[in-house]
Amino acid sequence: MAFTFAAFAYIVALIVDAFLIFFAIFHIIAFDELKTDYKNPIDQCASLNPLVLPEYILHTLFNFMFLVAGEWFSLALNAPLIAYHVHRYMHRPVMSGAGLYDPTSIMNADTLNKCQREGWIKLAFYLLSFFYYLYGMIYSLISVAA
Repeated sequence: MAFTFAAFAYIVALIVDAFLIFFAIFHIIAFDELKTDYKNPIDQCASLNPLVLPEYILHTLFNFMFLVAGEWFSLALNAPLIAYHVHRYMHRPVMSGAGLYDPTSIMNADTLNKCQREGWIKLAFYLLSFFYYLYGMIYSLISVAA
C-alpha cells in the first residue's frame, strides 16, 4: 500500500467533510428553531454567522488539495458548490461583521425557507461526498500498490 498526496487529500477531505456535515446539521436545526420560535433571530444569527467563513475556508482547502493532487473529477464535483459559496458571500446583506444572516430579514418566510432548503441540500451533498471521498481514498491507496 503506497501513500500518495492524492490519498492524503482524500483523508483530509473525509475528516473535513465530517465537520461540514455537522455544520450543515447545525444549520438545519438552527433554522428549525427559528421557524418554531424557539430562539430569537439575533441570538441565532450570532451563532450562525461565525460558522460561515470556516465552512467556506474548509471546503476550499481540501478542494485546493484536490487541485494540487490532480484529482480533477473530485474538483469538478465540488466546483458548483464553491461557485455558489462565492456568489452567496459576494451578494450577502450589508452588515458590520462577516456572515450571511441578517437578524432583521431572517424571519421573512421566503428567506427562512430558502435558508432551510439550502441546509438540507448541503447536508445531502456533504453526505454523498463523504462516501465518494472514502471510495477515492481507498482507490488511491490500492491503485498505486497494484
